[in-house]
Amino acid sequence: MYKILTLNNISQVGLDRLPASDYSVTDSEATPDAIILRSFKMHDMEIPASLKAVGRAGAGVNNIPLDKMSAAGIPVFNAPGANANAVKELVVASLFIAARNISEAIKYTEGLSGDDAELSKLVEAGKKKYAGFELPGRTIGVVGLGAIGRMVANTCVDLGMNVIGFDPGLTVDGAWQLSARIGRAGSVEEMLSKVDFLTVHVPLIDATRDLINADNVSQMKPTATVINLARGGIINDEAVCDAIDAGKLACYVTDFPNNRTKQTPAVLGLPHLGASTGEAEDNCAVMVADQVREYLETGNIVNSVNFPNVSMSRNTDYRLVVCNANVPNMVGQISTILADANLNINDMINQSRGDVAYTIVDVDSSIPSSVIETIKQLNGVMIARVIQP
Repeated sequence: MYKILTLNNISQVGLDRLPASDYSVTDSEATPDAIILRSFKMHDMEIPASLKAVGRAGAGVNNIPLDKMSAAGIPVFNAPGANANAVKELVVASLFIAARNISEAIKYTEGLSGDDAELSKLVEAGKKKYAGFELPGRTIGVVGLGAIGRMVANTCVDLGMNVIGFDPGLTVDGAWQLSARIGRAGSVEEMLSKVDFLTVHVPLIDATRDLINADNVSQMKPTATVINLARGGIINDEAVCDAIDAGKLACYVTDFPNNRTKQTPAVLGLPHLGASTGEAEDNCAVMVADQVREYLETGNIVNSVNFPNVSMSRNTDYRLVVCNANVPNMVGQISTILADANLNINDMINQSRGDVAYTIVDVDSSIPSSVIETIKQLNGVMIARVIQP
């Protein structure tokens, strides 16, 4: 029986992927085999010695101490693309809201008073004040062309917009999924002076913190809108609000409002709605539950943010998985220990990612616990476990 600890409310649709006959899922498990969470911050949490995997039902993992997990031999899984449509739709909504001054117009209308005839006159008067513009022919810059960024970019092309994309880590597969009508920038700064809208879809890491800041926001058009539905900290709120106050930027749509943004009238603050749809929560939970189950039951790794992706078809009933520091001769030492125990290797795969290496070995007969203990004693081995009847 595998034990799963949930640290947030996780969609039941996803949890149903873990059969009750083999999994115990609670929010109070003291010795979990795996943790599934959404936004819970694990950085100050004591990591259970029993933990084998962490599943984040979403894309960003800045709430998880990846270095600590890697050092303990614990893969962290996420759900890239599972909430992409939800975020894309909110970006598109943000474009229309900003272009047509919808938020300000609603506030104006809600503040009107008088009889119907008086309201009618005031409504007509407000129409001129809140006139906006249409999206076709306008230019949007999309920073980050992962699953979400690609959907945003392609949808904006369909809306008749000019699209400029920037992503130094764009893969060949990712590029194939982009419309041929999307232009390419060599840097964020290269696109800033050209865009009417800028939207960011990158993780919050050292390289992306304050991506739009006091030094470069001045390059943008005074009529431009910045959209951040990715992570707080990617946009320097102080710099953007200062630019709005100075008439050098028109609007800022953020899913991460704070006291500074609340003080700025042209900021549209949303309560972290980016992936907040029932469909997105279901999709994320299903994806991450499947990945955690696959790892626990087969040792295969798919969509890990800190381990290599490693999958091997099951060739026998007796499987060994080992995580270790990526140093020479580890596979040789593991193979020697198996040979000394008269265990014949049927198939093997080894992959590495940075400082972490991961090996799956299928052997022809049962693996004694003494063999596992010997492998665990090897210098650099973080975890070794057997998956067998």
